[in-house]
Amino acid sequence: MTRRTALVTGGASGIGAEIVRQTVADGFHVISLDRIRPADARPGVTDLVCDLFDAAATEAAARGIAERFAVTHFVHNAGVIRANLVEKTSAADLVALAQLHLGAAITLVQAVLPAMKANGGGRIVLMCSRAALGAPTRTVYSATKAGIIGLVRTWTLELSRHGITVNAVAPGPIGGTDMFHEVLPAGDPRIAGLAASIPMKRLGTPQDVANAVRFFLSDASGFVTGQTLYV
Repeated sequence: MTRRTALVTGGASGIGAEIVRQTVADGFHVISLDRIRPADARPGVTDLVCDLFDAAATEAAARGIAERFAVTHFVHNAGVIRANLVEKTSAADLVALAQLHLGAAITLVQAVLPAMKANGGGRIVLMCSRAALGAPTRTVYSATKAGIIGLVRTWTLELSRHGITVNAVAPGPIGGTDMFHEVLPAGDPRIAGLAASIPMKRLGTPQDVANAVRFFLSDASGFVTGQTLYV
């Protein structure tokens, strides 16, 4: 794979911004697709705005990207939690997260596959979560993130013959991100207890997650596919 263009969703902040930073550093042109546009232009990055909760808007963005760019690497990082006990969980939240985590992934992969196949290979990385194994107040988040694992395994069986690998990265608690602090605000005493429960005795960082994504995007991962790596 000599032509390298990466599409990263949720690339404006948090883990996504770090994935974008590392991917640009590795010599890629990166297309970042997010609901917000970073305040400053980023060298090597084309920042596009799209609300991936909106299926029609996502389809339009996917068509536009496919027309303008030959994407060889795709990272679907965008996500939200919408934490609630099961008694308060709504069907509307399930529909919304299914579109964001699963529907958007399908739409965007369909758009970039022709270029990957023409290029003789590609990389697809989907962001899963440790919550796919179950977590309190994560009914819709856990369900849709577990669905990511199904996509990875199925697409692996369909796309390997084209030289395309498909893997998932499943972060545990990652500090310093909007998603984490929407559930546990900075300074919340529960954060220390959570960190103490982790084998490494600390929260993860965006860099920890991006490092795993970086491996799956690299040539070094060409014989690794269909996997979910917990970080």
